[in-house]
Amino acid sequence: MKVSAPAPQTPLREILPAERAALFERELGLTTAYDLLTYFPYRYEDLTAPTPSNLLGAAEGEENAAGLIVSVKHQFLPGRARAKTTALLRDDAGVFTAVWFGRPYLRNQLSEGLRLFVRGRVQRSFSGPQINVTTHRVIRENEDYDGEVLPVYGQTARLPLKTIRAVIRKFLPLLLEIPLDELPEELRCKHRFLPTREAYRAIHLPLRMSEAREARRRVIYGEFLGLALGAAVKRAQRAFSGGALPLSAPDQLMDELERQLPFTLTGAQRRVIREIWGDMARPQPMNRLLQGDVGSGKTLVAAAAALLAHARGAQAALMAPTEILARQHAAKLATLLLPFGVPVEVVLGAQGVRARREALRHLADGSCSLAIGTHALLEDDVVFARLGLAIIDEQHKFGVQQRMRLRAKGYGGNLPHTLVMTATPIPRTLAQSVYADLDLSVIDELPPGRTPIRTRVTTAARLPDVWAFVRKHVERGRQAYVVTPSIGLDAAKRDGEEEESKAAIARATEVYDELAKDVFADLPVGLLHGRMSTREKDEAMAAFTRNELRILVATTVVEVGVDVANATVMVILDAQRYGLAQLHQLRGRVGRGAAASFCILVAPADHAESERLGVLERTSDGFAIAEEDLRLRGTGDLRGMAQSGAASFKLANLVADFHLYAEAKADADAVIAGDPRLEDPEHRGLRQLLAAGETLQALVVSS
Repeated sequence: MKVSAPAPQTPLREILPAERAALFERELGLTTAYDLLTYFPYRYEDLTAPTPSNLLGAAEGEENAAGLIVSVKHQFLPGRARAKTTALLRDDAGVFTAVWFGRPYLRNQLSEGLRLFVRGRVQRSFSGPQINVTTHRVIRENEDYDGEVLPVYGQTARLPLKTIRAVIRKFLPLLLEIPLDELPEELRCKHRFLPTREAYRAIHLPLRMSEAREARRRVIYGEFLGLALGAAVKRAQRAFSGGALPLSAPDQLMDELERQLPFTLTGAQRRVIREIWGDMARPQPMNRLLQGDVGSGKTLVAAAAALLAHARGAQAALMAPTEILARQHAAKLATLLLPFGVPVEVVLGAQGVRARREALRHLADGSCSLAIGTHALLEDDVVFARLGLAIIDEQHKFGVQQRMRLRAKGYGGNLPHTLVMTATPIPRTLAQSVYADLDLSVIDELPPGRTPIRTRVTTAARLPDVWAFVRKHVERGRQAYVVTPSIGLDAAKRDGEEEESKAAIARATEVYDELAKDVFADLPVGLLHGRMSTREKDEAMAAFTRNELRILVATTVVEVGVDVANATVMVILDAQRYGLAQLHQLRGRVGRGAAASFCILVAPADHAESERLGVLERTSDGFAIAEEDLRLRGTGDLRGMAQSGAASFKLANLVADFHLYAEAKADADAVIAGDPRLEDPEHRGLRQLLAAGETLQALVVSS
């Protein structure tokens, strides 16, 4: 049954007994030898350093102590069916009490004169420190016991920690025979890393906490290095591949752009436009991520990129995740580009047959310079005469294959320059790792005159006050959004877009009925959700834009792109269901005009939620909010990014370990600069890391 020198993909059932292998697969999802080797502990119990009894209770958490049993008493607690063992122990500094509950077998194990090592939480009283013991060990006579470090793994009811520890301890020597990613000696010495196998041994069976920390540092660096190598290889391939139409900006194009605009560009917009135009002038395809906070002017930057393509005789395509957002972009961009004579067409799944036929004809004969649409742009009958620029908005909502299909429509076999945009501020730590193969542009300055949005957190018990506040502003001529959460997603799709769950629609409809028939029966109230037909959505938004609807109840379909300057109040129900970054996106639907605007977050009366949501009361900086979201939720649940996972590392954490990512990225860039194909025999182990990192990156970017 057991194998020698297992491969990473060797089934676990060839290493463990069949029943045990099935248990690990069923309970923990571990199916291969490598899965078990990389099932890392999330913390350790340090049983190496006893605290003198006179100092016990000074630290938080569990503490260690060791001493000789002076007296011991075993009790049975009537009515509770629980045993209690109390022992008085003496060390060189004095005495302390150790207490065990629910362990009747200790009656036969503990007696006066034994030496014990104990660990647990300490309570101090007039009679001295008392330890409620969670772990203990009898120190044998003449044994020179200096403690141990015990790994703590994620466990389940059917697979307890004791079993996991025993299995990994027993089979670790065999697992360490798996071919592992050896670092070049130069990198290992530079960072003073443990040898690879020693690191994997020490992460599971460390002799001291210092050894566990060093082992974790080596493994985390390896995870980051694999990701960074993949990004460095892709950048190198772009640099040497060519294969794009060079679109250099005419000398006076920036001046002409600024003359025709009804407002002044911010310094950040001007800088980002020049970065993008500089990329588009090269024969290598641009691959740039544009980040910008709510209202920072990303649409104007996209217009400038499309303008350059038009000026050089090329076409541009802008793909948005929803029809509402695509139509909003079309209306804005057509207005911005009208003075320059840039023809714009819309391509949507729900488009009329005649309008679609005309749009496709203009794309195919080159008379349209900018196509704006949804996933409908990816269909086979959408053909461009000379596509030189692809712009993808809210790019994390599209899969890798979808983005590739749009880029495959480039002119003459060339790849179009690609600009991907997001209105969700991604923490720089995350953007520099997950999107490390993209060049990054950040609009970190808001246009002047934007009115700050005042945000308040309240509870459902205060809803009558909230509705009174909404009424006051509506009666002054303003409008309001009431947002209900999109609770989950169904598998069905329409025009490639994920549909909202039935529960989400039911909740939105319930709130709409209550407001329209009771609370605001005298006011026009509308409803907007993802399962309405395109015509119904358009009619609802058009009526709200014309101020015919004063209050709009909506799901998070209004999260991006909806722009109604007269809307000044945003009420978000069940705010605890959202990440901070997504809440920031939602409140960005108000504050679009000069009037004072307000966002009210309604959540349960929970102290932890009040603290978390209070971040939005204190700041309107989207990047600071996203960093806090990442810190609170971790990289596996960054809800601001389409509520998808962000990076599923085995051990690394982009927030806590970002300094290691920075080191790994610098090393990866240096290695690939000197050996782009990793052909040096010294880099054999890096090729394994590269494969693992590219797999992770594909999972992350497609999530």
